[in-house]
Amino acid sequence: MRVALGIEYSGTPFCGWQRQPHANSVQQAIEEALAKVADAPVRIHVAGRTDTGVHATEQVIHFDSPVAREMKAWVRGVNTYLPDSISILWAHVVAEDFHARYSAQSRRYRYVILNRPSRPALLHQQVTWVYQKLDHDSMQQAAKHLIGQHDFSSYRALACQAKSPMRTVHQINIGQQGELIFVDIHADAFLHHMVRNIAGVLIAIGRGEQNINWSRMVLELRDRTLGGVTAKPSGLYLVKVQYDDKYELNSPIRWPVFAN
Repeated sequence: MRVALGIEYSGTPFCGWQRQPHANSVQQAIEEALAKVADAPVRIHVAGRTDTGVHATEQVIHFDSPVAREMKAWVRGVNTYLPDSISILWAHVVAEDFHARYSAQSRRYRYVILNRPSRPALLHQQVTWVYQKLDHDSMQQAAKHLIGQHDFSSYRALACQAKSPMRTVHQINIGQQGELIFVDIHADAFLHHMVRNIAGVLIAIGRGEQNINWSRMVLELRDRTLGGVTAKPSGLYLVKVQYDDKYELNSPIRWPVFAN
C-alpha cells in the first residue's frame, strides 16, 4: 500500500528536511515516528526538501507501507510520536505510480515580511523582519520580469545540484496586510535558494536600493555571484504542492495564519 501524507511543520528546531548525521531533521523525526506505528523501518519520499529554518503548511510525502493500517493511524498515531513542531494533517492511499516529488505539477511558496521599525517578539523566527519602509508596488512591478520560463542561474545557490537552471514561474504576487508583506510565488519547480534569492532582490528594490529593472538585469546576468542577498529562511513557507486531479490530493491552499 502506497500512502501519501500532508505535513505541517516549523523549520526552526531542525537542520532542514534532509537527514544529517549529527543534527535533527524533519525527515528523521517523521521516519522514526512512522516506524513506531508500522513496527518496521519506513523510508519516505518528499515533494521538496526545505532548508534550515524554512516552514511548511502542507508538505507532501509518500511511503510504501510495510503493514496494513487505517488512515487514522497514520495521522493520530504518528502524531503521538512527533515533536510539537511537526503535525500530520491527512493521509490518503495513492496509486503505485504516485511519487511525491516526480508527480508534482507545481509548487507554491509564501515569503512573509514584517515591515515595521521594531523587531518581532511574538513572530520571532516565523517572519523576516525588515525595518526600512518597503514599497510593495515597486516590488510587484519588479516581480513581473521573472514571470515565465527563464534561466534562473542568478537566483539559485552556488551549491545547487539541479541539472538545469530553467524554471517556469507562473505567478508572483506581492500583497500587504497591515505591517505584513507577502511574496507569493507559484512555479513548476524551484532551484535551491531560488525563492529566498528572489525575495532578497525584491526587498532591495522595495527599499529603494535598486530600480525595478534590477530583477531583470540580475536574471539576464545568469551569474549568482552578481545577484542580490539571499533573504533569511525564517519567513519562507511551502504552502502547496499541486498534483493531477486523479490522485485526489488537491485541496485549498493552507496559507500561514497571522492575527490581524
